[in-house]
Amino acid sequence: MYLRTAFYIIVLISLLSCNNDKAKNQNLLAMNTYDTTAKNPARKNLTSVKRWVSSMQHNSGLMESAENTNFVSLYDNALATIFFIQEDERAKAEAILDFYLNRMDDEVLRNGGLYQTRTTTGEEAQTLWMGDNAWLLIAINHYNKAYDSTKYDKLGNGLEKWLRSLQDEDGGLIGGKRANGQEMPKITEGIITAFNAVQGYDDFHKNILRFLKNNRWDSKNNLLLAWPENPKYAYAMDVHSLSSAIFPDMSEEVLHEADRYLNQQEMTTTGVLINGYGFDEDKDVIWLEGTAQMAVAFNNANRPDLAKTLLVELDKSIVNATTATNTKGLPYATNPGSSYGAGALWNHAHTKPALSATIWYVFAKTDFNPLALAKDKMIPEEDKFWVLPSIN
Repeated sequence: MYLRTAFYIIVLISLLSCNNDKAKNQNLLAMNTYDTTAKNPARKNLTSVKRWVSSMQHNSGLMESAENTNFVSLYDNALATIFFIQEDERAKAEAILDFYLNRMDDEVLRNGGLYQTRTTTGEEAQTLWMGDNAWLLIAINHYNKAYDSTKYDKLGNGLEKWLRSLQDEDGGLIGGKRANGQEMPKITEGIITAFNAVQGYDDFHKNILRFLKNNRWDSKNNLLLAWPENPKYAYAMDVHSLSSAIFPDMSEEVLHEADRYLNQQEMTTTGVLINGYGFDEDKDVIWLEGTAQMAVAFNNANRPDLAKTLLVELDKSIVNATTATNTKGLPYATNPGSSYGAGALWNHAHTKPALSATIWYVFAKTDFNPLALAKDKMIPEEDKFWVLPSIN
């Protein structure tokens, strides 16, 4: 009798477990709006998409963030460097890194880091944002590994020195300086990116984890908070995807918790309905870059089924480019709306192909996680505050 009862309990638990797993994935799997087993012409677009990324490089070596904008982002150029390394286009990657290496004296040695934005010729540089500098350090780490080179060690060492100097007594990192000289606050997204960018595991990393545990961890939902002082925007979508891609043994549930941002919008340029993730719980826009990041994160979490579901939606968001023939890209967002918080997106975010969204799409399509290079940091088990205790 007791054995029979135990057997039924085990079966019941198994069924409940299966139902819970199905519920976790129900929202995401329900997003498909057409047959994913049918021949998908978007697969042929990957070459056109890669060609467009390559076409956005200027004579300065810098990558323009979107067509005909004369706007350059350090973050976008870091992503493009990693993209070119993955494509083994070393000369194109070096053209970007050479530009920033040549700014070593004027920017890194003088200010600590590189400016966040500038024109395609490198002028009108402004704002020192820690997160983008961390991304360029990640790009340099990829270059060093791919080509066994020390060419950019001076630049990488300078960036690492600045990132370490931003650490406060509580373990958090100051975000940098705005164009007006005002100090930027401690931003979760940038802090975890810097954790990944600085190689190894030492007191710098240990103190970051201490800060995150004490100041950014939601122990009820087992999530990192983006803005704990503002309940409406306490959570941000990219913190889910990035933390899952950065921290080893992070629960897959972190990615399912991002269902709170799922919504459907009409593409301004094509009228096609797209399902995906917003920046926050306003859910007034599909953030295509962020949705591609989630696809990368699902691949990284060994859930290619869910990554493919997102890629179906991303394939539908591809638009024709105008600056080069037979090229395509993904806009930053599907429609006019707000970014993280209440601020409106820029006026072409939903109409022009964007470098960041397009490159993350390629990463997802090719099952590549740019943050995996430094994921194995040999973090002591006692420091992994995000690891849930096992239930015996």
